[in-house]
Amino acid sequence: MNFSGSIDFSPKIVSALRHYSAARFKSDLIAGIVVGIVALPLAIAFGIASGVSPTVGLTTAIIGGFIVSALGGNSVQIGGPTGAFIIIVYSIIQQYGLEGLGVATFMAGVMLVGMGLFHLGTVIKFIPYPIVVGFTAGIALTIFSTQINDFFGLGLADVPGAFISKWGVYFEHIGDISWTTLAVGAVSLAIIVLTPRISKRLPGALMAIVVVTAGVALLHSLFPDFAVETIGDRFGDMETDLPAPQAFAWDMEVINSLMPWAFTIAVLAAIESLLSATVADGVTGSHTNSNTELIGQGAANMVVPFFGGIPVTGAIARTMTNISNGGRTPVAGVVHAVVLLLIFLFAMPLINHVPMACLAAVLIVVAYNMSGWRTLVAIFHTHRSDISVLLVTFFLTVIFDLTIAIEFGLLLAIILFLRRVTQNTQIKVYSDHLDVAEGTDLSQHEVLDVARGVSVYEIDGPFFFGVATKFDEVMRTTTGNLKPKVRIIRMRKVSFIDATGLHNLEILIKSSQREGIHVVLSGVNDGVRHSLEQAGIDILIGQDKVCDHITKAVAMANRIVAELAEHEKKHKKSEVD
Repeated sequence: MNFSGSIDFSPKIVSALRHYSAARFKSDLIAGIVVGIVALPLAIAFGIASGVSPTVGLTTAIIGGFIVSALGGNSVQIGGPTGAFIIIVYSIIQQYGLEGLGVATFMAGVMLVGMGLFHLGTVIKFIPYPIVVGFTAGIALTIFSTQINDFFGLGLADVPGAFISKWGVYFEHIGDISWTTLAVGAVSLAIIVLTPRISKRLPGALMAIVVVTAGVALLHSLFPDFAVETIGDRFGDMETDLPAPQAFAWDMEVINSLMPWAFTIAVLAAIESLLSATVADGVTGSHTNSNTELIGQGAANMVVPFFGGIPVTGAIARTMTNISNGGRTPVAGVVHAVVLLLIFLFAMPLINHVPMACLAAVLIVVAYNMSGWRTLVAIFHTHRSDISVLLVTFFLTVIFDLTIAIEFGLLLAIILFLRRVTQNTQIKVYSDHLDVAEGTDLSQHEVLDVARGVSVYEIDGPFFFGVATKFDEVMRTTTGNLKPKVRIIRMRKVSFIDATGLHNLEILIKSSQREGIHVVLSGVNDGVRHSLEQAGIDILIGQDKVCDHITKAVAMANRIVAELAEHEKKHKKSEVD
């Protein structure tokens, strides 16, 4: 992490075009066309599921996808709307309307650009994996829940947003299932699942939409009573013109209330885009500039809201489709955006005939792929703290919302991590004899004789606020009624010391000095020494008592004990005389 220095912004498209060739363009063109076709049904489905129109989903994919490819730090990343944002977008629209969504998305874009400018691209990758798996699985279950109405044809006009209430309504109307709609959804689901087994290159979602839409239209012409709700039935005729940019009415009260939502969008966009980029790097052997990628994602989310769009991020499925079809430069992503634009301008009337049950089937498969149930099972065989973080994040995502889930998940992960570090940090106490090589791989052992009255305390791990209290307890319990004359604090394995550690160390030194006990520090590395000097600990204890090796520290302690003994002996003799 680097908060200073030059701006790390180097779009991959610039370096790609320097050595571009006709052969490379041919590969990118084919990949871009395929990805554009694959992205079409997903953009429509994500738009509808998010509570906006299909045109909004397409607009987001066109504008956002173009900007991500033009300004991003990954060569093959495909940007656009994803399933991860469905619940967030829907919740924001319910509370603040479309304008509130635009404000939140724009602020998220600013945050993402800020993350990139402050070189936080690598930090995002440190978010605990159980949190990512937990909220992803929670989002998957929530997406699945939102599609039950359309898949089964329940005909519910007003479905509750809360998970438990939603399923309560579903069970109350279980008798209202439209078997015709269910059949359309089931056939669509079967086509999506079976198509990859026939050909990996055929997009299952698109095949389902084409085949099922044509089949439903044919059946309706032959049997007029055969009716299944379509996109046109619900949303009317689709517009075929890109929306003109519109400004927002900025209100500080609304901005403040939307800040947590904006933060959630930014974090989720950063995680998903960098995760997608990492997966892509593993396949292509390239290297993503994480900071540039965040800036590109941020720019997309800053522009898209002015055209009525929803949040944008890197899409793993579309990115992998791009790679598998030969895409190797951002030009493929630009082509994908152009393909979507052409479809938007010339083929939107056909989209009106797509059955809603078919789109529900597409999203059910998306939810299944997002769930990552194999990863869930694997984590359940790991440490209990990881399981706890996963379950808390999962249930909070499902029952409440993603904002609360991420906040509490991160808090719980931090607490459990600190608890684990504290438990694993050992504080050993030595007297009489000390093996210098203990705890190392050294084969030669040097045993030091520790004089009576010298206590050695070794801290095995970072000296932070969680360990500081533990160290105090060890000091109290081991001292008892016999106070040492010298305390050696061995710090060879202390990688860093925080403010609490420094404070507790200062208190220990001052209390020891009041009791006439000398304190010697041993094995202090350069980083810890610098912290001690800044806090004035070296002056307080005496610079000569900050030793770089235990041998020097023990020799000094033994000498101090001997001098004290000699001084005491002389004092007693003078009293006798």
